[in-house]
Amino acid sequence: MKGFIFTRFNPSDDSQPSFEKLLDVFTQLLTYTSGDVSEALQWMTELDKEYQLTSEEYGIGDFIQDLKDKGYIRDNEEEGTISITAKTEQSIRKRALEEIFGKLKKSRIGDHNIRKSGQGDEQNAETRPYLFGDALEQIDMTASIRNAQINHGIETFSMQRDDLEIRETDFKTQTSTVLMIDISHSMILYGEDRITPAKKVAMALSELITTRYPKDTLDIIVFGNDAWQIEIKDLPYLQVGPFHTNTVAGLELAMDILRRRRNPNKQILMITDGKPTCLKQGKQYYKNSFGLDRKILNRTLNLAAQCKKLKIPITTFMVATDPWLQQFVNEFTETNNGKAFFSGTDNLGQFLFHDFESGKRKKL
Repeated sequence: MKGFIFTRFNPSDDSQPSFEKLLDVFTQLLTYTSGDVSEALQWMTELDKEYQLTSEEYGIGDFIQDLKDKGYIRDNEEEGTISITAKTEQSIRKRALEEIFGKLKKSRIGDHNIRKSGQGDEQNAETRPYLFGDALEQIDMTASIRNAQINHGIETFSMQRDDLEIRETDFKTQTSTVLMIDISHSMILYGEDRITPAKKVAMALSELITTRYPKDTLDIIVFGNDAWQIEIKDLPYLQVGPFHTNTVAGLELAMDILRRRRNPNKQILMITDGKPTCLKQGKQYYKNSFGLDRKILNRTLNLAAQCKKLKIPITTFMVATDPWLQQFVNEFTETNNGKAFFSGTDNLGQFLFHDFESGKRKKL
């Protein structure tokens, strides 16, 4: 008779605690604690009690000392606190990228290949006959000599214009991206943590662009009652506030940033979990969390239409699957002629990176 036999798991010697394994847990906890080292270490101590992360030879105290010696954390003697360093911030971004998108290596000065033939700077496998005005460095000498031998014989070698073949090249293009992250209070409501996957995706996307597409630009905006720009290094510390959702402020700031980018290829990626519920009128805030307020909705849709005229597509990643939210998202997407994904928290990174990468491979 077939069945299952369950036995106690006995870890092998190579599963003994090591700095790298504990560092992986530590960086994951830092994302959840918004960069709070003390809280992350408290969580590690509790996890160690339950799951025996360390051994008698290497304990949490040894790990903390290694973090200091290796430059991952530092003591702030004046404040009496511990903080992470720039090395740790970069480590968190790299690990987020590996977790979401797999391991990538830094390429040559990278741009997005739009697969359009012309006098670009990356050769492809296609060739064509020589045309007046083609650059000499584009000539495929091997194919041209072969054509000359076939057309004129080997004994009296000569090469004519009709023998020349040109190696096709691909244009590369730059893209300016603004990533908008919703930090309204609803991102942690109802027992679901939506801000942590949003932070992970933002850190992974920033690492992807800086390593694989260094000529691209990425600007990150957070929006609640207001909207403001943050630096990549600020992402691990990002927290949700007691805010409503002022999508209008976020879009206005994103458009202002992209206007200053001298690049025809622009896009907005927006991570949110709900409908717009707030506007700022002078120094006052107009708020309505109950249903879709037409006053707020119309302002939001007007900006979506303006982005369409400016050829700025907006891709919305709705980190919630509530059916009643689809009405707003679908209307917003149709107005901008953009795209929308109802991704949930577990596959947000998969959707965003697929969209970001596939957008660079479109044939123009």
